[in-house]
Amino acid sequence: MRFRTEQHVRRQRDFRNLRENGRRYDCGGFVFWHYKRAADESTATTDISVPPEITRLAVVASYAAVGNAVKRARAKRRLRELFRRHQQLVPPGHDVMLVAKRSLNAADFSVIEQKFTDACRRIFQK
Repeated sequence: MRFRTEQHVRRQRDFRNLRENGRRYDCGGFVFWHYKRAADESTATTDISVPPEITRLAVVASYAAVGNAVKRARAKRRLRELFRRHQQLVPPGHDVMLVAKRSLNAADFSVIEQKFTDACRRIFQK
């Protein structure tokens, strides 16, 4: 399944909303933040209407946490690929933010993938 343009979290207020109102789950190589958007929030807080069936993703990889530009780019590619492969595990109407840690690039992709799927199952399969 593709990772479409409308699935990107782009606005600063949406990032802030994820951090202030969302829940976090530490997955070892990355931190998984999630927030269920309210039905009226998709149009009230942004200029652009976000359909409620869209699941959006934000990927963060800072210099302090991950390293130089090459390492940050690799970490972000890996996290986007995780989401692209397993976005069906996240229910519609959620915003997800994946924050990379230094150990992300050293870990095997299958291990990271397993941690992501486990986190999704624990969080959303209640």
